[in-house]
This record gives sequence, C-alpha cells and structure tokens, in this order.
Amino acid sequence: QVQLVESGGGLAQPGGSLRLSCAISGSGFSNNDVHWHRQAPGKQREWIGTIGGVGLTKYEDFVKGRFTISRDNGKNMVHLQMNNLKPEDTAVYYCSTIVYAQMYWGQGTQVTVSS
Repeated sequence: QVQLVESGGGLAQPGGSLRLSCAISGSGFSNNDVHWHRQAPGKQREWIGTIGGVGLTKYEDFVKGRFTISRDNGKNMVHLQMNNLKPEDTAVYYCSTIVYAQMYWGQGTQVTVSS
C-alpha cells in the first residue's frame, strides 16, 4: 500500500507563489514517476506535469514557465513550485503515482488564487 499526502495549499494573490509538497510512503515506491493534477470546481481533473525517477520533467502547456516539479528521493518528497499564479489556477491539487500497476492518489490540497 502506498500513501500520498499533499500539503502547502492555501490562499495566494494573483502573481504570487505557493509551493506544494507530496509526501509518499509505503512499500513498493522507489523513485517511481509522480504526477500532479488539479481539479477546479465544476471541471474535470487535469494533468499538470510529471517527474520521473531521475528528475526528468514534463508539463502541460498552460503551466510551462510558471510551475516547476522537483523531487527529493531520499525523503520520498515531490514538490510543485507555482509562480505567477493566476485566478484560473484555483483548484484542488493532487499528486499521484503508479506502483505495481496500481494508481494511488493523495487527498488533495486546496489552492485559491484571489485578490
């Protein structure tokens, strides 16, 4: 069983920054790919980006240049640095991973961007 716990959400002003973290624990996880998604009210969950085990990243176009994913393999932590936030970034943010063909999700953390 693998557990993921997101943290770091909150209220930010437009143009501001937040850093989300995803703590991963449980057997079977070892430098697996970790994904970030978000779900805005009334919308489907959408993929933001992925970080591979050795740190290679890929992002959806709408966050390129603003969001950065990093990881600390020694601590089983993955971070999502979000800069230049916009009101449309308001959503619940989730991290996920696949271990032994099973998808695991965190509970999500709320990010609200508003003045």
